[in-house]
Amino acid sequence: MRSFYRLFLAAFPLITLAGARSYSRHRPIAVGRRSIYGTYTIQDYYQGKDFFNDWDFYTGSDPTGGNVVYQNKSAAQSERLAYVNSDGTTVLAVDSTSTVAAGGDRDAVRITSQNSYNGGLFIMDASKMPVGCSTWPSFWTVGPNWPYGGEIDIVEGINDQAKNQMTLHSGTNHSCTIDTDDTDEFTGSILSSNCYSTETSDSGCSIMDSSSTSFAYGFNNAGGGVFALLWDNSTGMSMWHFARANIPDDLTARVPKPSNWGTPSGFWSAKTCDITDNFYDHQMVIDTTICGNWAGGAYSQSGCPGTCTDMVANASNYVDAKWVINYVAVYQ
Repeated sequence: MRSFYRLFLAAFPLITLAGARSYSRHRPIAVGRRSIYGTYTIQDYYQGKDFFNDWDFYTGSDPTGGNVVYQNKSAAQSERLAYVNSDGTTVLAVDSTSTVAAGGDRDAVRITSQNSYNGGLFIMDASKMPVGCSTWPSFWTVGPNWPYGGEIDIVEGINDQAKNQMTLHSGTNHSCTIDTDDTDEFTGSILSSNCYSTETSDSGCSIMDSSSTSFAYGFNNAGGGVFALLWDNSTGMSMWHFARANIPDDLTARVPKPSNWGTPSGFWSAKTCDITDNFYDHQMVIDTTICGNWAGGAYSQSGCPGTCTDMVANASNYVDAKWVINYVAVYQ
């Protein structure tokens, strides 16, 4: 992120600042519209030993200014930052063994799906997500020419944040806000309602999940769970979180029917957001960065010890800074 924004950001509250990250490589897949009331079928299912065959490893500098060096596939696998366990779970980790100076950079992983999408039901089932002061994990989707192709943050948070923050980022050419008259359509709390994002003002429109099992230690202690995004161009964007014990049976059976899932954690209505024009050709991204514009800028308000740059030097802090993913799926 640009240096002006790094300075500007520190004046804002912790929970209202979700970082935007541009990434433009995409391979479009045309999809039709489907109502929330339909039953969905699998389009792409990422799991097990072949997981990494369909994802690219990003190796550029971190657009959010984080203290990380993103590794290519061979290096990440050699360093045990990206691997598949014998039980088929996929691990994406931050380096927790190297000696790094305060304010230095740790090796980490950021992967992007080779396929891109214009709607659908997106699922991540994970048993663990990265935790720890200075960490900034996220599972998100992004279109070309940020912010005009849009960004959807399904899972995101920083430091010792207790609940998941869900955010949409849109360009300024087409309307996109949260319908504040429809707060009974979701269980979370609105943090900001205007989705417009620019290079210097990119907080987007955010909803905080109401569940303490939706992020970080609470998520991990509950055995993980499922995050779901239903992107329906005709009705809007809906997001759910299910703790491990509450995952719907239809989703476990791979015949998901979101109309049976109850009120979502977050909902962005197509009545107040032009979904089709603001969000298109999205790739999925899974990453973890350290410090950076948001986690670093808000570190002093987080209750974490010392400074974010000092924490980078503490290798033991990153032992649990890892995703353990059971599968990622896209349904249409």
